[in-house]
Amino acid sequence: MPEPSGPEDKRVAIEARGIVKEFGEGPSALRALDDVSISIRENEFFTLLGPSGCGKTTLLRMIAGFEYPTEGAILLHGEDIAGLPPFKRPVNTVFQSYALFPHLTVEENVAFGLEMLGRSKAEIKSRVAAMLKLVRMEELAKRRTDQISGGQAQRVALARALAPGPKVLLLDEPLSALDYKLRKEMQIELKRMQHETGITFVFVTHDQEEALTMSDRIAVMSKGRVLQVGSPWDIYDKPADRFVADFIGETNFLTASVLGIENGLARVRLKSGAEIVATLAEGVSPKGEATIVVRPEHARAVTSGGQVAGAVENVVYFGTDTHIHVRLDAGDIFMVRQQNRRTQSCGFEVGDRVGIEIASDAAQVLRD
Repeated sequence: MPEPSGPEDKRVAIEARGIVKEFGEGPSALRALDDVSISIRENEFFTLLGPSGCGKTTLLRMIAGFEYPTEGAILLHGEDIAGLPPFKRPVNTVFQSYALFPHLTVEENVAFGLEMLGRSKAEIKSRVAAMLKLVRMEELAKRRTDQISGGQAQRVALARALAPGPKVLLLDEPLSALDYKLRKEMQIELKRMQHETGITFVFVTHDQEEALTMSDRIAVMSKGRVLQVGSPWDIYDKPADRFVADFIGETNFLTASVLGIENGLARVRLKSGAEIVATLAEGVSPKGEATIVVRPEHARAVTSGGQVAGAVENVVYFGTDTHIHVRLDAGDIFMVRQQNRRTQSCGFEVGDRVGIEIASDAAQVLRD
C-alpha cells in the first residue's frame, strides 16, 4: 500500500524496496516476504506489527544483516546495505532473550561493545555512565546481571545496544517476557529513550496495544505482505481492510447494501433496514453489498430505538468499562463498550432487549 508523502515528511533512514525472501528452493520454497516496500524516517519509532509467521522478524533480521533478500534492496540513508555483514552496519539489535553476559556486572555488559570497537577507557567510562543514567540503572552498576530482575535486565540490554550510538536500534519483541504491569511501564520508558536519544527505533511485536502505545507509525503485516502503514490513529480509526480492522483492537462487522456515494461518503442500508452514512477506506468505491466496520466505543446500547436491535447475550465487567454483547436480529454479534461509572452498573442484563445507536461518524466501508 503506498504511503502518504508531503513536505512534512522527515528524511528517510531505512528503505526496503521490493523485498522478497524465500527459504528453500523450487515448488516447496517458503515465501516469507512478498514484495515488501516501506520507508522508515529518521528519529522515528516505527513498529512492524502482525501475527506470528507474518514476516516481521524476517524483515527486521534483514535490516540487521542476519538474513539477505532473495530479491530487492535495503537502503540505509540512501546507501544499499543488502550485502553488508551485520558488524559493518550502524545498527544494533535488542533480542527477546537480551543475551547478557551473566558473569559480568551491569556496567561491564554495557561497556563490552565499546571495548570491542576499540574506544578509549575515558570514552567508555563516560558513555557507560550516560547510558546507565538514561535507563535509570546507576545504582546497580556493580551488580552482576544474574542478580537483577527481568525488567532490569531489559534496561541493561537497551543500554548496551545504545552505547555505541547506532543510527538505528532494532527491537525484536523485547518486552514479551515481562509481566503485564512491568511491560506497560517499559513501553513508556522505551518511548522516552527513543525521544531522548533521537535514534530511529524499529520495533517488532504481535501486541496491538503495545504498537498503538509507542509508535509514531505502524506497518501491519500478514502473510509476508504489508497491508497498511500509518499512524496509530490511522491504523485504528481508518483501517484499510478487514484483516487490519480485526487485528487492531476489537471491532464489529456489519453487512450493508451501498445505496450511493457522494463527497467521499457512502449511504448504506443495514440488514435491519436502517440507513446510515459511512466513510470510505482509501481506494474503496463499493457497489452492491459491502462490509462496514464499527468500533465498540462508537456505539451505545439503549432501551429503545437505534439503527439495529437484538438481545443481550453477555455482559463482561472490565473495571474501566463494560462490554455488552448483543445478538442482533440479523444473527450477528455486536459488542458495545461502555465506560463505567463508580456509582452505577451498566444497566443491562443478559436477556434484555436493546437497541444500538451507532454514532454518526462511526462506520467505515472496508476494502474487500
